[in-house]
Amino acid sequence: MNTYTLPFAHGDGFAAQLVEALPAQRQEHPAFKRLARILLGVLEAEDLPDQLDSWHALVSWLQGGPLWSDVYIGAEDVHGPATQRLAVLIDMLQASPPLAAHLRQALQSLLEATDGRNLFAELGIPSDRGFLSEFSDRIARKVLPSPRDDHDLSHLMSRSFDSSRDLQLVLGLQPATLQRLLELLFPVTEPQVGAGLRRAMADGFRLLLARVQGQGLSAKLRGRSSAGAVVESPFVVLGLRGEALLQAWATGLGMDEAVAAWREADAACWAEIQRISLRLEAEGISVDIVYGLDVLERCLVRLNALAAVMHAGRQQPAVVLDLLRQLALAGRDSTSLRHLVRRNLQRLQRRIVDRSGKTGEHYVAETSAEYRHIWLAAAGGGLLTVGTAAMKMAVAGAGFALFIEGLASGLNYALSFLLLQAFGLILATKQPAMTAAALAAIIRDRQGEERLDVMVDYAARICRSQLAAASANVALVAGGAYLFDALWRLATGHSYLDRAEAAYVFHALSPVDSGTVFYAALTGVILFLAALVGGWVDNWSVYHRLPQAIAEHRLGARVGQLRMIRLAGVVSRNMSGWATNISLGLMLGMTPVLGKFFGLPLDVRHVTLNSGILTLATASLELPWVGSGLFSLAVLGVATMFVLNLGVSFSLSLWTAVRAYALPAEDLARLRRRLLDRLRQRPQDFLWPPRRS
Repeated sequence: MNTYTLPFAHGDGFAAQLVEALPAQRQEHPAFKRLARILLGVLEAEDLPDQLDSWHALVSWLQGGPLWSDVYIGAEDVHGPATQRLAVLIDMLQASPPLAAHLRQALQSLLEATDGRNLFAELGIPSDRGFLSEFSDRIARKVLPSPRDDHDLSHLMSRSFDSSRDLQLVLGLQPATLQRLLELLFPVTEPQVGAGLRRAMADGFRLLLARVQGQGLSAKLRGRSSAGAVVESPFVVLGLRGEALLQAWATGLGMDEAVAAWREADAACWAEIQRISLRLEAEGISVDIVYGLDVLERCLVRLNALAAVMHAGRQQPAVVLDLLRQLALAGRDSTSLRHLVRRNLQRLQRRIVDRSGKTGEHYVAETSAEYRHIWLAAAGGGLLTVGTAAMKMAVAGAGFALFIEGLASGLNYALSFLLLQAFGLILATKQPAMTAAALAAIIRDRQGEERLDVMVDYAARICRSQLAAASANVALVAGGAYLFDALWRLATGHSYLDRAEAAYVFHALSPVDSGTVFYAALTGVILFLAALVGGWVDNWSVYHRLPQAIAEHRLGARVGQLRMIRLAGVVSRNMSGWATNISLGLMLGMTPVLGKFFGLPLDVRHVTLNSGILTLATASLELPWVGSGLFSLAVLGVATMFVLNLGVSFSLSLWTAVRAYALPAEDLARLRRRLLDRLRQRPQDFLWPPRRS
């Protein structure tokens, strides 16, 4: 052991008495000189702002990097560099009782001058005003400067742990190390040091109980609760049991019985939350309700951590460490927009993906009969798209105002997509957003190696079904466009497109001379967004019980109740498809108009539509155009559209499903390896179905 003397002494001379268990070669380390200055700043702070700043500086020093490459001598309970500095501080305090005593006095002064209730009751728990209000508040705090609130202890926690790097200190902390620190800062012989913190814990506990009762008894959750009378609600019972627990903690009598009763009430609250969640899955998701459930769950987790500390106290430092880690994580997440959005929108996202996955199952052929059906349905879709392509070129050449042109094009697309839905026809580009969700649902529902085998088989079925639909679409739209142009020649004596329009089509579709590559990728994004809109509208319809409202509408007295019931069934079955098709058509039609309005390079390139347009352009020109380089570039552009439309849409949908289900990344990596192995060994599985299923 060596004596470590501070480079300068405090006025009362105690600093010169510090004894540090440091090797002689460590005594001149600049980090220790920095620590000495920080400690003196803590002890010499005269007002509250200086106290807070000095304690924040001390925590920041503890969160610094490792002091040296080798493990600190004398710190047997140090586990890695995250707690190396804390071990140094603990050794310094143990070696110098006067320093420890002065530091306890400074800590007691800080705790008595600040309000710690928000630290336990508010930090990291969103407000009760709703998702949008909380979201806007967090944006404002990031953009606008926030005034200091030195009397709120939770602000010190937020300042000290505002990044993931800062969390390494508490995440790497071991219970034995924390026990040593508690014995130094909150000794049993000096209960007055932690008296303010105990009062803050009790008040924070009561505030959390009030929030649990307020959220649990709100109309939005009470209407989906299984409890009858209000007094029977588990959230009301929890409040009564929580107050009894606080009384037992204050008196030290009947603590075990109070904790047992508390745990029973807490389990009932979690069971009620689970029942409400199941009803949401069946009846539709509301962001407002999900937000309320999130607040409830966070309050219950915090209450349980506080109850564990009350019960175990300093006898079990692990529970104290658990509460400390919760508060540190809450300090980091209290201003995070990403954390707020992910916690509250994941359930809605999962609902939308589930709906898309159910729709996507119809686009995947398993048997030869289903494979033939996809060919026929896609062939019909290609023929119908010929009329859509012809109308598109008519609208583009009519000379309408920008908005009218975009609206007319959007309505043309939407009507075509609605007819596809009504007649059960298939457009290949609409498949990926649905089939990716169905693929992710298999990952969610199955476990083990069997899951990967099923996934590979399903991916192969998706691939061959997609190729079949795309091939039939392109083949029939091309043949249909030639037939349409031939009939138009017979009726009018000239081709449907003139030379200038046809030449423009060749140049516009070239992936070299235009923005076709970017536009095709943007179209894939639009296809993905339209599927999300369809899932969201379907969830909205279920949540607001739209089919039931239609079936019970007073119009049934005039037209007949049975007709209204049938109409409700039609709406229930087709709402998602209607929303997807209408939104897709309007987005495809209005995107070029918005691009011109804002001066942005925005346009769309849809593979099936542009295959028909290219065929109309080819039929309008002489035969030498077919062998020209422009025609080859246009065909290459259509192939690029095929890859990007389907690839971007499928990738975004799969990524969304993976996030919604919180699927592990390693599963996707293993799936990718299995797919490559199957593609090398049996490539025919991705091209056509086996002879027998």
